[in-house]
Amino acid sequence: MSKKPAAGPALHKVIMVGSGGVGKSALTLQFMYDEFVEDYEPTKADSYRKKVVLDGEEVQIDILDTAGQEDYAAIRDNYFRSGEGFLCVFSITDDESFQSTMEFREQILRVKNDESIPFLLVGNKCDLNEKRKVPLSECQGRAQQWQVPYVETSAKTRENVDKVSFQYS
Repeated sequence: MSKKPAAGPALHKVIMVGSGGVGKSALTLQFMYDEFVEDYEPTKADSYRKKVVLDGEEVQIDILDTAGQEDYAAIRDNYFRSGEGFLCVFSITDDESFQSTMEFREQILRVKNDESIPFLLVGNKCDLNEKRKVPLSECQGRAQQWQVPYVETSAKTRENVDKVSFQYS
């Protein structure tokens, strides 16, 4: 009788989506390594894995940090297909990035064909509140309309970074 190897911690695949320059990579790196990276270099697409304790159980979170301007719809759709949940990030200082969250959500719903997929709307750069272009009420309104949580974060100050990542899984 052969023994089955012990299963490792459950794995949750999280996909970061959002326009270019909104801070997806900065948020990911802040969550993974407690580091803020000031120099912005457009991402190709990077995958990170981290063990975390969730509800008293050790799980692994696999974060795919997408490039924002995915040139190929097929590649983007593959990312979306593989994701169990999504962090849709925009910058509170950039209304265009907020408007584009609607397009990301529509693409994800089209690919997943599932309204109940874990999805979190994230307004990043809350440390730049004096440069805010997207009113808080509008952000909360969109989250209510989609029936998803809304969190404001700052990759720079680390505000709510853990809240986002754990609330999500």
